Parts: sequence; structure tokens; C-alpha cells
Amino acid sequence: MGAPRTEKPKESTVRSQINHVSVNAQDLSESVDFYVDLLGAEPIATPNFGIPVQWMAVGGTQLHIFQADLTPTSHHHLGISVDDLEAVYRAADRRGAFEYKAFGNHLVELPGNMVQLYVRDPAGNLVEIDQKGVDRLPEDMRSQLRGLWDFNPQSDENMQGRLFEAV
Repeated sequence: MGAPRTEKPKESTVRSQINHVSVNAQDLSESVDFYVDLLGAEPIATPNFGIPVQWMAVGGTQLHIFQADLTPTSHHHLGISVDDLEAVYRAADRRGAFEYKAFGNHLVELPGNMVQLYVRDPAGNLVEIDQKGVDRLPEDMRSQLRGLWDFNPQSDENMQGRLFEAV
């Protein structure tokens, strides 16, 4: 990792936002069912790409799931904000989908009172589910929560880092 950029970025007239994220599936219907169950994702009309693909609506963004025989990497992930982490947690628990290794625990508190739940989808893709508010968690979930600072030392500057809040 290099040093943080200190020069001011040049001004641009380009406005951008993420349109969609794509993940692979070993079994397309199994992965579609996973995202419907955990996130309430909604299958939507999908063009024919010549391979099995299903587009899903997740809030104002699309998730594209394509079937391919690929192995996901350990830390590459997609992050999704939700308004009810407990519901997602319960669905992930039923499916045995919790991920404990990638970032030290399946439930992690970040600076700024943000909670992250890490799960693996049926193809092994790492999915981070975010919610604002540790106090919104029921006690059984709070007892499993670990602060990022429990795994990695945080400077004052590190403690200023914040995820964008979407939901």
C-alpha cells in the first residue's frame, strides 16, 4: 500500500454511481434463492448472454448472478446496506452462511457505530451486510459482536473512517 494521496484531485464533470455488481454462482437457482431469502432481492427480466444469468433488484442497484465454474477469492466482496440486520442474520444463521475468518469474526463493529455481518453465498462469494446502530441489535447478536479494534490497532485517524450510509 502506498501513502495516501495528498494532492487535490482534478475537478471532473463526470457524475458516477455504481450501477450493478456481478457475482458468480455454481448453481444459479440456489444462489438466486439465497439472495431472495437474505435480502429480499427480486429477480427481474434478464437478457440472454448465452450463459445462465439472472439479474436481481436490490434496492436501487442491480445484482447480476452468472453461473460459472469459478472460485471466489478470500477478501473480495460486495457490501450491502440494510435497514434490518437481524432479519438477515436469522436467515444467514438458518443457512449456516456466517463467515468467521476473512475479517476476524462474522459480526464486526466499525468506527461510527456501524455493524457489519459477513456471510458466504452458496458459491463462496463474500458478502458484507451493513447496518447503522449497535444498539439496534438484540442481545444475542450484540454478545457476538467484536470491534475492528479488537483485531487491529486503530489510530485516531483510523477511527475517523466511515462507511457511506445508504438505507
